[in-house]
Amino acid sequence: MCGIYLTNIPFAEEEIKGKLESIQFRGPDYTGIQKITDLTFGHLRLSILDLDVRSHQPMQFEDFTIVFNGEIYNFQEIKKELMDLGYAFNTTGDTEVLLKGYKEWGEGIVPKLNGMFAFAIYNAATRKIFCSRDRLGVKPFYYFWKDGQFEICSQLRPMSQNKQLNEEAISMYLDCTYVPSPFTIYQDVYKLSPGNNLEIDLNTQKITIKEYWNLKKVSDAGLSYEEAKEQLHELLKDAVKIRLQADVPFGSFLSGGIDSALISSIAAKVSKEPIKTFSIGFEDPKYDESKIAAQYAKIMGSEHTETICKPEDILELIPKLIEVYDEPFADSSALPSLLLNKITQQYVTMALSGDGGDESFLGYNNFDWVAKFKSLTKIPYPIRFIASKFLIFNVLGSRTEPIKRILNIKSKNDFIEGIFVGYNSILKKRNLDWLSHYRGYQTWSKDLIQATADLNIKLWLENDSNVKVDRASMAYSVEVRSPFLDYRIIEFARTLAVSYRYVPGRKKRILRDILKEYIPEEVFNQPKRGFAVPIGTWIRKELKEEFIENLSDDFLNQVPNLNVPKFKKMFKVHLEGKHDYASYIWRVYILSKWYQEFGFYKKTKVD
Repeated sequence: MCGIYLTNIPFAEEEIKGKLESIQFRGPDYTGIQKITDLTFGHLRLSILDLDVRSHQPMQFEDFTIVFNGEIYNFQEIKKELMDLGYAFNTTGDTEVLLKGYKEWGEGIVPKLNGMFAFAIYNAATRKIFCSRDRLGVKPFYYFWKDGQFEICSQLRPMSQNKQLNEEAISMYLDCTYVPSPFTIYQDVYKLSPGNNLEIDLNTQKITIKEYWNLKKVSDAGLSYEEAKEQLHELLKDAVKIRLQADVPFGSFLSGGIDSALISSIAAKVSKEPIKTFSIGFEDPKYDESKIAAQYAKIMGSEHTETICKPEDILELIPKLIEVYDEPFADSSALPSLLLNKITQQYVTMALSGDGGDESFLGYNNFDWVAKFKSLTKIPYPIRFIASKFLIFNVLGSRTEPIKRILNIKSKNDFIEGIFVGYNSILKKRNLDWLSHYRGYQTWSKDLIQATADLNIKLWLENDSNVKVDRASMAYSVEVRSPFLDYRIIEFARTLAVSYRYVPGRKKRILRDILKEYIPEEVFNQPKRGFAVPIGTWIRKELKEEFIENLSDDFLNQVPNLNVPKFKKMFKVHLEGKHDYASYIWRVYILSKWYQEFGFYKKTKVD
């Protein structure tokens, strides 16, 4: 993993160095800067394959120059194909393979790639720049484009100078807790959407974006359950095996969940030596999974490192979160993710993770809600609407309002989208037109659960989960590889009947049945606590003054489209312990800290 940079803006060399230094954590092993005509290339290297200087970037071959972030897991196969065509290689890594593959096949190289990647290749002969981002958006790709000038980078911070806020993106963030692609928090700066190529023609000063991969209409493979389980198991073993290619020490993250247990178990079986596993636990038993993880580690024979955290260990990382997530990002599980990588970095440079399992194999609690809503849709909307007005849910306490909102939902699509943008809003006026970028889910499957999973993959996985993992790992120069994000597994899972993956009360059915071959079911069949932190309690206790100070009227009134009276009422009710509005309070707090970090708001001191 690395950081890439490319521009045709005539910055001084010291300015380029400063930009790269601001995200040095992405690649502390080597910084490469190269000027070719009116272009400046920059690269920050975290060495994983072929640690020799010969694999430094920017890398050149004939008329082609590349800056590349990520890993191509099947590069050896592509390398053999190129050698059969007469190419010779000077390195043992994947960058040279990608560069020469582009020379041979042009954009046809991209569908051949199995990996996580974001790269830019300049062809001096044609004066064109070809860029691509991996299918699931594991690796980030940002670009600024205006009047023929451009910047490309792995993160936003190096491009943040003198940029104007995108007020519509702030509203998106306040709904979602992140800014979804292709938008960013700045005007004229964009994310290249996953599964897309981008070409910049320097002759015509035009930019072209072209999709090369997306989810497709679901087609059932017609496999029996046993056949599906066997084929999935083989795919998982291969996905893990190809992700163990590294010239540095590696390990595996291990929580109390199904996904990390399965990935770690397969890695332990494939590896010639005992693998290293890492978990963090919490003093509060409501959030602690460390004892289950320790059981897993004992069964698979890993060298296990367990760290029990106190609240202050997490709270100390809030400034780090603002520093490395250089766009507002309010998934609070980023905090324990940062801590896990901080610990892991002391032992290994690369780690496997179980991220992506819940999306394809229907593990989130949301899917239970969807299953229940399928029953609700049998009741005509007018009856549900009347019920929402008159039904009294006293027995549900604080759940009253959410239930009423769900009864009020007119369509299945409104329900599905509400899972990701919320059924409540702190905006003055809500505009969800941006969701048009994601509404393919409405045509890919008629099954409500699969449709929800598809939107989860396209919207939440890229913009929340992948961002969280990339920034948390890069903050401590750790490369994280997620076998469940192998596109072959994503595609295969969607050909399986929903019933193979989801049964009420037994989510991720097929993964559980595979895991039984490694770990006894009585060990892993325990309640999942999730990678959560008690933000709601901290707002009322440890961080109360911090939140009051940063959520002043002065700041709140500067946030475009924020319904300030509504938010202030939520904040007050939360502090009084009458309702849990932690998610809304946290996202506005993070926005306040981000405004301060990037100079959009200066706190007034109170005497």
